[in-house]
Amino acid sequence: MNYNINKGIGRTVEFKGLKAQYLFIFAGGLLGILILVMILYMAGANSYFCLLLGAGGASLLVWQTFSLNRKYGAHGLMKIGARKRHPRYIICRRSVRRYLKTTTKPNAL
Repeated sequence: MNYNINKGIGRTVEFKGLKAQYLFIFAGGLLGILILVMILYMAGANSYFCLLLGAGGASLLVWQTFSLNRKYGAHGLMKIGARKRHPRYIICRRSVRRYLKTTTKPNAL
């Protein structure tokens, strides 16, 4: 018997080179720009302005998303977020004498 093996199991989601969270940023950003342009057009804004805003915003989003993907890789944004949560240095406000002081164990009865 021949069984087909799905080679996509365990791999990250990828579409046209965009990996993992960048794909969701890309899709959500394009949807947000589309909704913004539709609201502006329905509110009576100039159609050329809406067209320019939509094309400019979409091209900026595509450029930034692909550059972030190239710079940080699949797990880069999560690593940056984790690095921001860690303290840069640990502050210890105890006196130095307290560390140098030796303690004696009480005699057991």
